[in-house]
Amino acid sequence: MAKAKPTFEESMARLEEIVAALEKNEKPLDETITLFEEGLHLVKSCDEKLKGYEDEINTLVRKNGSDSDEN
Repeated sequence: MAKAKPTFEESMARLEEIVAALEKNEKPLDETITLFEEGLHLVKSCDEKLKGYEDEINTLVRKNGSDSDEN
């Protein structure tokens, strides 16, 4: 069975864990590089998800005829 992709919130939580671990600078270099690489993948994944959400919102706004800058 394929593992489900983490949610945006799960990815952000893991990214926060990675940043905290890297800031401590207590891990061996090999593990630091592995964490950094995982963090880069998470950043890319989160960015793609945010862009997808933005596209969905823009589509919904256009469908509802509310594409104005009213605040």
